[in-house]
Amino acid sequence: MDNSSKRKTLKWILDNIAWFILAVLVVVFSLTVEGFAQWPIYRNILSHAIFIGILAIAEALCIISGEMDLSVESVMALSAVVTAYLAGTSTDASGLYMNGVSTLAIVLAAGVLIGLINGFFVVKMKINSFIVTLAGYLAFRAVGLVITGGRGVLNISPDIVAVARTSIGPIPMFVIIMVALYGGFHWMLNRTRFGKYIYYVGDSKEAAFNAGIRVDRVLYGVFIIAGVLSALAGWLLAARTNGCSPSLGMGLLFEAMAAVVIGGVSLQGGIGKLTGVFAGALLLSSISTVIAIVGMNPFYMNIIRGGLIIAAVTLDTAIRSIRAKLT
Repeated sequence: MDNSSKRKTLKWILDNIAWFILAVLVVVFSLTVEGFAQWPIYRNILSHAIFIGILAIAEALCIISGEMDLSVESVMALSAVVTAYLAGTSTDASGLYMNGVSTLAIVLAAGVLIGLINGFFVVKMKINSFIVTLAGYLAFRAVGLVITGGRGVLNISPDIVAVARTSIGPIPMFVIIMVALYGGFHWMLNRTRFGKYIYYVGDSKEAAFNAGIRVDRVLYGVFIIAGVLSALAGWLLAARTNGCSPSLGMGLLFEAMAAVVIGGVSLQGGIGKLTGVFAGALLLSSISTVIAIVGMNPFYMNIIRGGLIIAAVTLDTAIRSIRAKLT
């Protein structure tokens, strides 16, 4: 094997390292955890990964573009509240009894608006995206609490709940939606001009601007996509829980961030693939499932997440150093 082939092979391994780690963990869990190696467990892993996975797509696009969106969890929670409030049949709801299509259209439109707001402050006002979206993280969930008065809303429109209870063969509809989103956005990043621009902007905004790329439009697009994906996740979460509660989805931001970093997306921007992010989401879901199977205290999961993030950031530094030598 010549040097060129060796470099391509090494690059392929670096791009897919999250899948290798996931495969090793699955083998270890299958050999050491009784009852792990069976379809119901794998189905549970996929189902548990849905909301982490969708938020991770939104976060990955932002980080690849050189920005960050900490508001995705709260946008999801707000969208779930709006869905439940508009479609709920209990006394705590709006009394409008709206159907699934109407509520989905409203929350997706809200996601576009939130993306535009985030984009405006980052692009036009030149405020750091960490600060802008941290404010959103605090504010958007609070808006949901104001709407419902801090109370949960249960029993929503049956056509919304039906989405969560539908399967095609052995595969839940939710899992199919998640996989379709990963496939669609993977294609966008790798096959479209806009997707390539996201990488260019993340690598160097100045160089992208000098090359004639409308950096502001790219960033607006990324934040809008993040808002829409988060809103969709909220609609699906309301369908899954048949309503909403004040603490719905709490902590999913950190799991999504962990999945992104574990999946090989560089925090420096410009590097990363959604295939790796998907593996990161499945890896976290697998660990959560094993913790539930063995009856371990769930608080250990946060310790594991923290360790994984540190390990992933360390790995990211090492991978960037190796990539630099390959070029």
